Amino acid sequence: MKIDVDRFISDEDTTISKVTVDNQFVCFGLEDEFREDKIVGETRIPAGTYQVTLRTEGGFHQRYSDRFGDIHRGMLHVRDVPNFEFILIHCGNTDRDTAGCLLVGTQANTDHGNMSVISSTVAYRKFYPMVVDAAAGGDLTITFSDNDRY
Repeated sequence: MKIDVDRFISDEDTTISKVTVDNQFVCFGLEDEFREDKIVGETRIPAGTYQVTLRTEGGFHQRYSDRFGDIHRGMLHVRDVPNFEFILIHCGNTDRDTAGCLLVGTQANTDHGNMSVISSTVAYRKFYPMVVDAAAGGDLTITFSDNDRY
């Protein structure tokens, strides 16, 4: 199974993308901005393809077990990103919520300087069940494409 993150617009703080699963649009994504040199918690994931597995330890896992107990089996963990650790896919609305992770939302605000995603919990409840079995089975990849930079 394959997740594609098509980055289509960005500003000084935020990147917005379209997120598809096996070529089907599911939601929008939000990440930090592009940087040549990584700054911890302030830089988006480099373009490329990565494995996604489940992470079942840490604070996010416990909070999401409580919050999404009906569907939660572990955090979606983007693996082996150079110079990054513990990159997750989770809920949130602005670049203040991301710290380098991918956030999901049902809608996107692309106003320069005020970018955000909306209805993140709704998007997460749609997205997570679509991919969790593949992540648990070691059969999930995610590809980040930089179509916001020409």
